[in-house]
Amino acid sequence: MNEIQALILGLLQGLTEFLPVSSSGHLEIGHAVLGIHAESHLFFAVVVHVATVLSTLVVFRKDIWNLLTDLFAFEWNESTKYISKLLFSSIPVLILGLFFAEQIEQLFTGNLVLVGSMLLVTASLLTFAHYAKKHEKQITWGKSFIIGIAQAMAVMPGISRSGATIATGLLLGTKKDEVARFSFLMVLVPILGSAVLDIADGDLSQGLATGAGPLIIGFLAAFISGLLACSLMIKVVKKGKLIYFAIYCLIIGLIAIFAA
Repeated sequence: MNEIQALILGLLQGLTEFLPVSSSGHLEIGHAVLGIHAESHLFFAVVVHVATVLSTLVVFRKDIWNLLTDLFAFEWNESTKYISKLLFSSIPVLILGLFFAEQIEQLFTGNLVLVGSMLLVTASLLTFAHYAKKHEKQITWGKSFIIGIAQAMAVMPGISRSGATIATGLLLGTKKDEVARFSFLMVLVPILGSAVLDIADGDLSQGLATGAGPLIIGFLAAFISGLLACSLMIKVVKKGKLIYFAIYCLIIGLIAIFAA
């Protein structure tokens, strides 16, 4: 992997992790176009995922600080309940990660027909959410688990994690700003967990051979683009402009299918 490829993949990761267009799907397309074998650059994947986690921490630094401050008060307060709901929502994807990791890995083989088809699913979810009846409800325990199931669905390359979780939350009648906040905070647990598992189980020797230059460039590209995308997505959800991303996913999905 050279510096230009690292820059492109870093930008793809940072932008598409938060925009509802599927980071996994775009990375699969990017690997196919650039002729890169993802399994040969495991450490690079870990690095850019960590970069997107850091961008989330920066954007929501005040929320996270307040949550942690209340958590260490060791009381069953609103922040403690909220963190518990975030952890509760991670159960579905945790089950998939622990018991079906090999099956999930087999999905990431550059199958553009699969990626394109799942992008069409993302487009459908975003369209339904756009036209759903608006409510102002809070996130309950039940809703947090259902949104967690939507997040687990996003292990499929082409189904957007943010798109699936935000769309599901809106379809459940959750407040726009609340579902956006919950969606971006709930991703911290599975991404960090996935990174730890990749480091523990994967052979990073080939990934380390990527070189310091591409790793630094990929990290910075993912971090900076992640900051922009996360901030933009919050505004997009509040304004109810998800339909534009639905159209984008529809177009890219069809291109991927017919280009396969």
